[in-house]
Amino acid sequence: MSDWNTRLEVKLAGRTISPITNFSPSFNVPHTVIHSLEADGVGYVRQPFTFTFTLTIPAIASAVADLTELAVNGGEFAIAVAEKKGNDWAFSSLKFSRCVVSAAQPSNITVDGVPQATFTCMALNVGVED
Repeated sequence: MSDWNTRLEVKLAGRTISPITNFSPSFNVPHTVIHSLEADGVGYVRQPFTFTFTLTIPAIASAVADLTELAVNGGEFAIAVAEKKGNDWAFSSLKFSRCVVSAAQPSNITVDGVPQATFTCMALNVGVED
């Protein structure tokens, strides 16, 4: 049986505002192939990468309002990996920093289960260990 003791969290100014229930990343690292008169595909030019993702959080606390406020004001947040220690979750490492929200989509209220809010975001810095 798997021992799931890590999760992704939204960090705002160093504090956890919400665990993430769904995370869908998308990487785009475009390259342009360079041809010459003698041959095709002799090299390539790597262009800047783009990292976008959607995250879903439970809409039961002020985290949705905090992220919506960030979206309106253009503020930044981070995605971190938290590790369960005892009965609590402790910050383990910082994976995506300088994240900004580009779109917000709250879910409908459901009879059963917790309502969810989905945010479309981009990360300006990826893979920073802390």
